[in-house]
Amino acid sequence: MVPPLPTAGFGILHFAFCTLHFALFGKLTCSFALLCLVSSSLHAADPAVLKAQAERIAVVDRVATTVVAIFAASGQGGGSGVLISPDGYALSNYHVTSGSGDFMKCGLNDGNLYDAVIVGIDPTGDVALLKLLGRDDFPHATFGDSDQVQVGDWTFAMGNPFLLATDFSPTVTYGIVSGVHRYQYPAGTILEYTDCIQVDTSINPGNSGGPLFNAAGELIGINGRGSFDKRGRVNSGAGYAISINQIKFFLDQLKSGRIVDHATLGATVRSGDDRTVVVDNILESSDAYRRGLREGDEIVSFAGRPIGSVNQFKNVLGIYPKGWTLPLVYRRDTQKQELYVQMRGLHRASELMPKQPGPPRGKPKPEEPEKKDEPEKGESPDGEKPKDAEEPKRPSAPPMNPHDSPAAEIPEAYKHLLEKKDGYINYYFNKLEQDRVLAGMASFDSWKTVAGRWKLTGKTSTDAAFTLTLADNGIGLSLPDSPYFQSLGENDGDAIDEPAGTGGLLIALHQMRLLLTKGREIFSDFYYLGSEPLDGQGDLVDVLISRKDGIETRWYFRKSDHAWLGFDSSLGSDVDPAEVRFLDFGTLNGQLMPTKFLARSGEKEFAVFTVETLDLAAGAN
Repeated sequence: MVPPLPTAGFGILHFAFCTLHFALFGKLTCSFALLCLVSSSLHAADPAVLKAQAERIAVVDRVATTVVAIFAASGQGGGSGVLISPDGYALSNYHVTSGSGDFMKCGLNDGNLYDAVIVGIDPTGDVALLKLLGRDDFPHATFGDSDQVQVGDWTFAMGNPFLLATDFSPTVTYGIVSGVHRYQYPAGTILEYTDCIQVDTSINPGNSGGPLFNAAGELIGINGRGSFDKRGRVNSGAGYAISINQIKFFLDQLKSGRIVDHATLGATVRSGDDRTVVVDNILESSDAYRRGLREGDEIVSFAGRPIGSVNQFKNVLGIYPKGWTLPLVYRRDTQKQELYVQMRGLHRASELMPKQPGPPRGKPKPEEPEKKDEPEKGESPDGEKPKDAEEPKRPSAPPMNPHDSPAAEIPEAYKHLLEKKDGYINYYFNKLEQDRVLAGMASFDSWKTVAGRWKLTGKTSTDAAFTLTLADNGIGLSLPDSPYFQSLGENDGDAIDEPAGTGGLLIALHQMRLLLTKGREIFSDFYYLGSEPLDGQGDLVDVLISRKDGIETRWYFRKSDHAWLGFDSSLGSDVDPAEVRFLDFGTLNGQLMPTKFLARSGEKEFAVFTVETLDLAAGAN
């Protein structure tokens, strides 16, 4: 009896026999040869390949639960999103939500449909944050690190292309990273894709706003743009995803309910010799100019990244929010200098306001010739459906389909979740964030019962004795060399830089007194900004903004425990603020207070104050 041949060996012999038969008789067809090859590969399947396939299927099955099919509440249009927290926060594209309204319908792959409300928008970066309602245990994606993404990495794109997800089960496409740190020009709008990920993973109309996962199932980007052949809205192998690291920088800003803006340096740059990037023009009112940057200086690195081209600089600059302070290294006369620069806003507020609904942006006018290979921006979420798209049908699960509710009634229980205010897409969520951050001020509540004059005495870091007096009619600081005074009338409009060169330290301390004794209600404007690195370094901190009589103050709180870290108070725009940083706290005269703090402005330190006594004179002003 002849023993059976090993499987792999049989496949090889089978192929050899077929080849020999062809050589001898010349009658073997190409299709039969292909059959032989397939038979050989099936018999010789590598266990490692089967294992990789099983792992890939398991990853897709796990992350599919986080993918959102987005529809306008009226049932028109469609797009995609991804859940990022158990309480229902989800990311999508701005161009998806702008066509879907303030309230949306969102389907998950379990067949259930949820109401959702818009939270915050980034029109420049094409990102929107929404919140699904009705649960606090949503499945959610895990953030990856898009800076670690490399060309050739495997990726999954998931979403609702061509509105195919009639049962809300996402379509999955698989491919590789084709390029990293890509820059996509605004092309006639303010929408700008910076530092994005290019993939050959199929991205089609309806995929917009959906997740891009790496092979491990980590969220590395939000799919947004694609190059489409002859505007035919069919993927041509070049898709672009907004990097998740850029979105991380903006996430708290989006949670503020605001219409957020991106950063600019306040200077233009050009290409110099030998791939250098040179400052071409700079605003004298910019922070960069005040810190010492000048025309002709070569930018060496920005935010820790080396700069080798104008596009590279625009790429890095575009991933940061307005107002952040970031490190910049420049070269002048062969000498390198490092400085920390606060970023200006890229747009005027009016440019960021959402436009009224109109014709789909991606549909050319009848008289316009069709263009070839132009990046597509207006996709089906704006109201235009591909001709071959099907209307979603009622799923087998109990919830209704959005197309069954043309009236798009907002549930009464959710109407309070939307609050309109200038500069915000939804002020309701800003109030939530204010409350969260101000929870850290509860330990200072006893100050609200303190009236009259405060007198603080102690010593500076140079062992100089000081007396600081804060009252309703003025603030005084006495040091051995001279006294300083800031009068307070009915408002603070006549605030001055006192002591000179401190950015108005005395009026800044008055703002602190107002917050402690009167709370946020005393200010004409008060809101949660988002988060940013304090002094350009370290972990992100929460930032609250107050305004009163022309004085703007930024209040800083540690994110982990809401500890109060300090504040910056400015006498006006485009001037260095008074910066106060709390170094220690203690209890004096029964009151918790900063007992050691640093005062500085710009790059100049004024003093470190250590408070030793506190005298509260009731009734004095």
